[in-house]
Amino acid sequence: MLPKDLSYTERFRLAREVGFEVIECMTVRDQSEAEEIREASRATGLKIHSVMNTDHWKYPLSSPNPDDVARSIDCMEVSLRNAHLWGASTVLLVPAVVNPEVRYVEAYERSQKQIRKLIPLAEELKVVIAVEEVWNKFLLSPLEFARYVDEFESPWIRAYFDVGNVVLYGYPQDWIRTLEKRIVKVHLKDFRFRRHKGVPGRVAEFVPLREGDIDWKAVYAAFKEIGYRGPATVEVRGGGRDELAEISRRVDLILTGA
Repeated sequence: MLPKDLSYTERFRLAREVGFEVIECMTVRDQSEAEEIREASRATGLKIHSVMNTDHWKYPLSSPNPDDVARSIDCMEVSLRNAHLWGASTVLLVPAVVNPEVRYVEAYERSQKQIRKLIPLAEELKVVIAVEEVWNKFLLSPLEFARYVDEFESPWIRAYFDVGNVVLYGYPQDWIRTLEKRIVKVHLKDFRFRRHKGVPGRVAEFVPLREGDIDWKAVYAAFKEIGYRGPATVEVRGGGRDELAEISRRVDLILTGA
């Protein structure tokens, strides 16, 4: 979301100046770059709270190809070590992808098997693996998501809940109350449903926060009810100072139940 033409320190300082308190960073394999990011965080006071693992779509843990799985595991290990270096408490993981080659049951079983291999490293580094439901045709109900997390029987596996990702087939406030204490981190984005000529049913389009079909007051009430007190990371199109300041203003309204 931050301008790519700025240094990490300049980006982080800009985020702080417009009102953001924490940030989520992508996986970084280059150690010198990772250390540069750590120094930018220290210099600006913008804490890195989470790492967005990068290879889970292209190389999913549910893949039937052992090389893909090995690449995915390797990226998760790098991400966990990034998190430890930066002082982040979580790594976001899309656990599996269902497609014509991978059945739902295969995605479920394969991903759990591989994630269990990562738990010892997560525990050693004191970093939680936070699985997220994305448009991956997997974990399509809050009941299943809760069961999936619970079956690990580990405090190092929790839920990363994206308010916007579930609106195609559910209500965020319902998912929040079902997942409850399993939720360790939150993503914010907004959608509007509309009719599209030539397309049956409705399609969703990204819109600025608080301009879509999400009932943000109901979402706020649900988070308040379960006692959630962690970070809420915006996952929308970024921009320059003015655009970021406006996004920050809208987040403030959401976080106060306005």
